[in-house]
Amino acid sequence: MTSTAPSGNAPFEIGVTLKAAGGFEAEWLTPRVSGHTAEETAKRGAELLAAMKNEGLIEFASKAAEYTRGQYKGGGGNPGGAAAPKRFNGGRVEQKDQAPKTAGDDCPHGRSMVSKANWTALFCDGPDGDKCEPLWKQKDGSYKANK
Repeated sequence: MTSTAPSGNAPFEIGVTLKAAGGFEAEWLTPRVSGHTAEETAKRGAELLAAMKNEGLIEFASKAAEYTRGQYKGGGGNPGGAAAPKRFNGGRVEQKDQAPKTAGDDCPHGRSMVSKANWTALFCDGPDGDKCEPLWKQKDGSYKANK
């Protein structure tokens, strides 16, 4: 009797990223499935995600990540042992410097500080097209918009 099952490496592969929250610090699950046809691969992907849910793997991973975060004792050279805030931009992790509070700043999006060799400014974290005006560091250490 001959087998009709395909042999060799499966040419189709799907990788899925499940993020527990929008921030980079949230836990991720990244399961992968393979198949010999696109239809087989998609079916296996759906079966894998359903099994992960039904068997409690997603909830278990979340609890394990929470436990692991609770075990963190600090470090990394940051004051107080806290990690500096991070953001994910264009496929890369960027350190986000803490922006100082500035009197009269009514930006609702929050700001990120950028320092270069001869200037420092606070830039709006809002979405493109809805950004507030940058605040530039003055010689006296305060920040204000160039108007």
